[in-house]
Amino acid sequence: MINKEIQMVIFNFLMASVFFMNYSFRGNSTRNETKEILSYFKSYDIIVDANGKGDFKTVQEAFNSVPLFKTSQTKIFVKNGIYKEKLELPLNKNNVTLIGENKENVILTYDDYASKSNGMGGTIGTSNSASFIVTGNGFKAQNITFENSSGPVGQAVAVRIDGDRVIFENCKFLGFQDTLYPRESTSRQYYKNCYIEGTTDFIFGGSTVVFDQCEIFAKKGGSYITAANTPESNPYGFVFLNCKLTTNSGNNTYFLGRPWRNYARTVFVKCEMDSHIKPLGWHNWGKPEAEKTTFYAEYQSSGIGGNTESRANWSHQLSVEQFKKEYSIKAIFKDWKPN
Repeated sequence: MINKEIQMVIFNFLMASVFFMNYSFRGNSTRNETKEILSYFKSYDIIVDANGKGDFKTVQEAFNSVPLFKTSQTKIFVKNGIYKEKLELPLNKNNVTLIGENKENVILTYDDYASKSNGMGGTIGTSNSASFIVTGNGFKAQNITFENSSGPVGQAVAVRIDGDRVIFENCKFLGFQDTLYPRESTSRQYYKNCYIEGTTDFIFGGSTVVFDQCEIFAKKGGSYITAANTPESNPYGFVFLNCKLTTNSGNNTYFLGRPWRNYARTVFVKCEMDSHIKPLGWHNWGKPEAEKTTFYAEYQSSGIGGNTESRANWSHQLSVEQFKKEYSIKAIFKDWKPN
């Protein structure tokens, strides 16, 4: 869907192109330029522009326009702008791809938080604090910043993901406590070249997730990076591959993770860790019994915080055989190949 103003621009351009293709000595060059312009407009089904020069002014309007149970991909292009919206991609709105014009300049933000009143004598809670909830399957996002802008007010989620086969590429996730919530145990998610920041438990949940070549930025004021609640039946929880763990916090201020539930699984593979990572590495959340049931592991950690000599004795170092056999994308996601 493209609005009438843009359609007129395309029409006028095509008319001029026809003229020049017939009468210009640069006929081949003009044909190529025409194809490039048409390709740009044809590559997206919906354009969102806060300034009103697209199909919709808001991202939620674009989501609402996607038919339920659609099996083919819907590509939505979001022009630069700050979009303050509480967003939800509902169940059965599948195979939606959201592409930003520029990661730094397309910002989807809202400012709810867990302790906020629900107007009925209670609070909205952590799950409902999310700025963006993804329930549809097959969702992809590229070149977008997702934010919870409520500040250091306790639990406040930027993105909650319930759907399966979800991909984020070249995206940013901004917040404090509980920034990113990969929630459902049946959900598989893949993050490539993303930036994720926060304070306490800022990556938490029960999904199977791979973070590939991401920057994990621990902000001053927190203590734990991850808090997985992997179900006992799931062989994988959070897997960090070739990531960089960075900070503006002090030395020895952060644990790699603590178990929200007793079967939490979190593994760091070939990750570079700054000095904020505590030598002990892992925390049991005051639950000694969890030391027998969690699987916390590393493989070839590097950097000042990557020295594993003093790690918790109930954590693990992967063998070469385990790394090769069990920690490829194919081994983790089985029949799903993120692309």
